[in-house]
Amino acid sequence: MDIRELDDILERHGVKATANRMLVLKEMAGSDVPLSLSELESMIGTMDKSSIFRVLTVLMSHHVIHAMEDGRGIAKYELCHGKDTHSIDDMHVHFYCENCQKVYCFDNISIPEVCLPAGFSMNSANYMLKGQCPDCNAKHRND
Repeated sequence: MDIRELDDILERHGVKATANRMLVLKEMAGSDVPLSLSELESMIGTMDKSSIFRVLTVLMSHHVIHAMEDGRGIAKYELCHGKDTHSIDDMHVHFYCENCQKVYCFDNISIPEVCLPAGFSMNSANYMLKGQCPDCNAKHRND
């Protein structure tokens, strides 16, 4: 994504485009996997962890990004796909490789619909499958 597209995303969600927000959003938009706070800190050498966390908090509160747990209890963040708000469409299946510890997004696999009891409403879901990825499976077969 170019700078104009990132700026448009922030504007659509009512978030002022600051240098730090643009840096974080650029890294997230360029990644095909969810990113943790530590991963973002490594990727963005010019920002400290607390500044990145503040940006993530603002982006989450405006539904630009959402968080999920990666299978080890670590929060990972990814862009929401909805145009204006976080939606059920953003709640897709993730896969955690227990061997290499990578997290994969299965955007084309929706979470199953859950019928909640009366009075309950769902804001998010974390649907995580665990096992071995194709690369780790191939290495295991070759050992």
